[in-house]
Formats: sequence, C-alpha cells, structure tokens
Amino acid sequence: MSRRAEQFASTIHQALQELISRGLQDPRISGLITVTSVEVSPDLKTAFVQVSVLPADRQDLTMHGLRSAAKHLRHVLGEKIATRAIPALEFRLDTSLKKQAGVFEALSRVREEQERKGAGGDASAVQEEAGDGAEADGGGGDGGD
Repeated sequence: MSRRAEQFASTIHQALQELISRGLQDPRISGLITVTSVEVSPDLKTAFVQVSVLPADRQDLTMHGLRSAAKHLRHVLGEKIATRAIPALEFRLDTSLKKQAGVFEALSRVREEQERKGAGGDASAVQEEAGDGAEADGGGGDGGD
C-alpha cells in the first residue's frame, strides 16, 4: 500500500471508530464494536473495514446493520474528512481477536493445571526429575571441554 493510501486508511479508521463508538440509530448494531483495521484499495475507491464484534451471538445481526449503514457512514465521513471523495465502505468480520482470546484461554488452563500438579505435594518428584537431569548432564565426564 502506498504512503498516501496508508495515511488515508488511518484517517478513515480513526473517524469510523469514533462514529461507531458514539452509536448508530440502528438497533441491530449493538455490543462492543471495534474497528481493527482499514485497508484502502490502490485506486482509493474502496475501503475494506475489519470489525470485531462482542458478544459473539450479536455478530451476524451487527454486521448486517453495519453493511446497511455503510452509505450513511460514508456520507458522515465525507463531512468529517476533508477530501474530494470518500471510498465505498466494505465491512468484514475480523475473527483474529477471538482466536487470540481462545489461545490465551487455553494457555491459562494449561498454566492452572501445571500449578495444581506442582502444588499437590509432589515436590519430591520435581526434585527427582531435576536430579535425573543433572546426573545425565554431569555423569558422562567433563562435558567435552
């Protein structure tokens, strides 16, 4: 993406997030809506808006509402941004945040399991494992010095 397109995308991103956070009159658009990224086509005629919606059960309805409000949002952006033409807005659901949250949740569960196993009074087993590793490292001689 060219520098001009990147700057334009950034400006659209900020203005669009502000508009959405203020709220729209459409009752379908509800929940926590975050504009995660905006990419503008090289000809600056289309802006692809990645949106994250929480809670997950409101995603389809909110995306339908955003797609219906795209022309209105484009008009309001035209009033806020001093440029000759505002690109058409194409909203897409961004699921990367949900995937990331799932990974963090899985890591948290693994950490809790490890803490439960470690706090269960098996300190001698942990010491034996550490001792076995030390014997395997040091039992073969001087280590190739």
